[in-house]
Amino acid sequence: MPAAERVPLRSVTVWLLLQSLLLLASCLPSAAAFPKGCYPSEEEGLKTFRCSNARLTEVPRDIPNDTNKLFLDSNRIPFLPRDAFRDLPLLLELDLSHNAIASVESGAFRGLAEHLHSLDLSSNRLVSVSKDAFSNLKAKVNLSNNPWLCDCRLQELIRTVDLAAGSSGGIVCHSSAQEEHIGKAFLQVIADTDFCNVYKKTTDIAMLVTMFGWFAMVISYLVYYVRQNQEDARRHLEYLKSLPSKQRRSEESSTISTVV
Repeated sequence: MPAAERVPLRSVTVWLLLQSLLLLASCLPSAAAFPKGCYPSEEEGLKTFRCSNARLTEVPRDIPNDTNKLFLDSNRIPFLPRDAFRDLPLLLELDLSHNAIASVESGAFRGLAEHLHSLDLSSNRLVSVSKDAFSNLKAKVNLSNNPWLCDCRLQELIRTVDLAAGSSGGIVCHSSAQEEHIGKAFLQVIADTDFCNVYKKTTDIAMLVTMFGWFAMVISYLVYYVRQNQEDARRHLEYLKSLPSKQRRSEESSTISTVV
């Protein structure tokens, strides 16, 4: 074949190869859409998205919405906002362990109630979380190795969630109103102490003390008012006695009428 005919053929071949590569790239998910250190995979037939040790400071966006297992462990995420996972309706497992999570907003797990069966929040910085944050969640939850404040709020939370097997012993009192509870497993403490009942009694006593204080103030004011009026009346009568008899009788009648 003449050289003049081979050059166009080579150009056509290169052009077709480039077109094929562009078509293939358009059919594949773009890795550039994922945060650095994150990648999708398939494990045991489940679509997995891993972002372990990716230095994340927030829950990443653009997670494939058909993800079944999501690993966000060993990052720097400080809190979970409302609707953080609302676009992941097929999520079965969520690992948020070894982060810096100190706050979980109500509704953070909204949309996961039907399918999620495993939630790992161990080794974070959780001190106190409202039970509403886990409302309707059926997943097994791991809350171990957090600096918990042992109080009524934690007691209500523990009664709301379904704890993962073997994790309850790791829920330890880091702080408490009663010093003897510090360092003890929370489930061991609430076996003997009802934090919510103690709180209710304290509140009732405070209300009684407040009501008694107001009642005492009202009584004191009434006593002062009566005594002040009696003193004014006594002084007026003494003044009347010092007046001439006719004027005194007239003033006395006026005073009596006023008093009546």
